[in-house]
Amino acid sequence: MLNIKELYRKNIYGIIGTLIFHILMVAGLLVAELNLNVKIEKEEAILLDFIGPEEIERNIEREEKIMPDKNITSGQSKSERQSSGSNRAVNDALKRDKFFDAAYNRDMEEAKKLVADVNKQLSKEIAPVKNLEMPEESTEGQDPDSIKNIIYSGKSNIHYYLENRHHIRLPIPVYLAKGGGTIIVDIQVDRSGNVIKAEARPAKNINDPMLPYYATQAAVRTVFNSESKAKEVQKGTITYQFVAQ
Repeated sequence: MLNIKELYRKNIYGIIGTLIFHILMVAGLLVAELNLNVKIEKEEAILLDFIGPEEIERNIEREEKIMPDKNITSGQSKSERQSSGSNRAVNDALKRDKFFDAAYNRDMEEAKKLVADVNKQLSKEIAPVKNLEMPEESTEGQDPDSIKNIIYSGKSNIHYYLENRHHIRLPIPVYLAKGGGTIIVDIQVDRSGNVIKAEARPAKNINDPMLPYYATQAAVRTVFNSESKAKEVQKGTITYQFVAQ
C-alpha cells in the first residue's frame, strides 16, 4: 500500500501534464479546423464577386483589339471602361433596332403602295362589250360563192373556219383594242347559224388583257347562214388579228 502511494506521488504531475497536453492539442485542432472552414467560405465569396468585372474587362479588351473605339482611352479606369462598353452595347442595339425599323417601314410602305395600285386597277369599271357598238361585216343579199372567210379592216383581219358555212353578220372588235395580238376563239354553231358557245384559247405575248374578252364577245354576236343539213352543233374557229391602236 505504501508503494502505491509513493508511486502516485511521484507520477501524478506527469499524468496531469499529459492530460493537459492532449486537451490543448484537441482544442487546437478544433480551432484550426474552424478557422479553415471560415477561410474557405470567405475565399469562395471573394472569388464569385471577382468573376463578373474581370470577365467584362477581358471582353472589352478583346473588343478593343478587334475594333478599336476612339471613345475609349488607355487612361480610363475599369469602371469607366465597363460603363463605356455597356453604353456602346446599348447604342449598337438601338442602331440595329432603328435599322430594322426603317427597313420594316420601307417594306410596309411598298406593300401598301402595291395593294393600292392593285385595288386601283381592280376598281376600274370595264364597260361590257354588249353595250359598246362594233362595226359589222354583213353579207345579206350576196352570192354565197362570192363571200370570203377573211375580212380585212386596215392592218387587222378576221379569219374564220366553219365548214360549208359563211357569215351573215361578223362583228369587228379590233377598234376596241389598245394592244395588239392574235386571239383564236373556238365556236359552236347551231343549224340556225347562231353561235351558242365561244371560248378564247390561251394567248401569249399580248399586252392588252382585254383582247380575249373582246374576241369572245364578238364571236358570240357572229351569225352564220342557216343550214338544215349541218350538224346539230357544228364546231369551228374565228381568229382575230388585233393591231395596237
